[in-house]
Amino acid sequence: MTAVEETPGVRADERKPSRIRVGEFGWIWLGLVGVFVVSAVAAPGTLRPDTLASLLPFAGVLTLASIGQTLVIQQRGLDLSVPGTMAICALTMAKLDDEHTVLVSAIAALGVAVLIGAFNGVIITKLSVTPIITTLAVNSLLVGGAFTYAGGSAVSVSSTMTDFTRAKLLGVPSIVIITVALVLLLASVLLNSVAGRRFVLVGSSPWSARAAGIQVTQYQVGAYVFSAVFAGFAGVLLAGYTGVATADLGKPYLLLTVAAVVIGGTPLSGGRGSLIATAAAALFLSQLDQLTRALGGPSSVQYFVQASALVLASTLRYLAFGSVFRSRDVGASLTSTDGAVPSAGEPHHLTKGS
Repeated sequence: MTAVEETPGVRADERKPSRIRVGEFGWIWLGLVGVFVVSAVAAPGTLRPDTLASLLPFAGVLTLASIGQTLVIQQRGLDLSVPGTMAICALTMAKLDDEHTVLVSAIAALGVAVLIGAFNGVIITKLSVTPIITTLAVNSLLVGGAFTYAGGSAVSVSSTMTDFTRAKLLGVPSIVIITVALVLLLASVLLNSVAGRRFVLVGSSPWSARAAGIQVTQYQVGAYVFSAVFAGFAGVLLAGYTGVATADLGKPYLLLTVAAVVIGGTPLSGGRGSLIATAAAALFLSQLDQLTRALGGPSSVQYFVQASALVLASTLRYLAFGSVFRSRDVGASLTSTDGAVPSAGEPHHLTKGS
């Protein structure tokens, strides 16, 4: 006779059936599988190898720009200067490409990105200007400067850069390989290094981090620098892939990067985050856009579908984890490790930097 194994203190007839648990970053994987299943049924042409090969580089560009946005949101900030940064860096690379090597031009473009990110971070943390106002104003300045710099016309990119960004290794686009490598590397650093754990702590509770002796401002400014560098690099790769750099090159990425972060599961309250989930969300949005186009949807319908996906992701997250996160965030915002109550001048969520 087979013995029935019972949990101590719980009768067999009182045990509840187990449920499938989905983590806070797990919903995007279900959505990603879902959008590909729907694509296979409604528009199988979007899953052809040549179609996917043309989709993946743009998904890689969106992923790179969204990775930087993830880091900023983990620090309770927001970077709306992504489009301007992408454009000005792409134009810098294209302009210098005529007289210098591709490597020198790309490094110069990323140097510009570092300056942009540092400017954003210092204004937000030192002058206590809200991230939305700061980065939106900087974006307007960058876009205006890009139009002036380009003279109102597109700037061609050298064939060397174009060949590099369009190259494939074993059938995989080079942009995809670069993106996957960077995402895995940065995710590993955040997960396994002391600096990565401190970064998460600063985003979760700046007051606790400051009480522990961590230089909070350095991590917050660093997030904006990394965001600008990733946005600038995304702009450089996009210009190389398309063959031209324009002043409005980054326009579609103003809110797409934020959508990728939120759909990926990173909360706007800071701290927790998943770069890999953000990458999955970027691929989800790219395929969703491809599916909408294949079904004949105009731009207005595409925006509506993207907005619906964003609202659905936010709603699912709220229903599944809202009560847990609210209680955790309230506790972190009301008391620090030494029991002190943050002053009115301390930052909270997207209000201002520390």
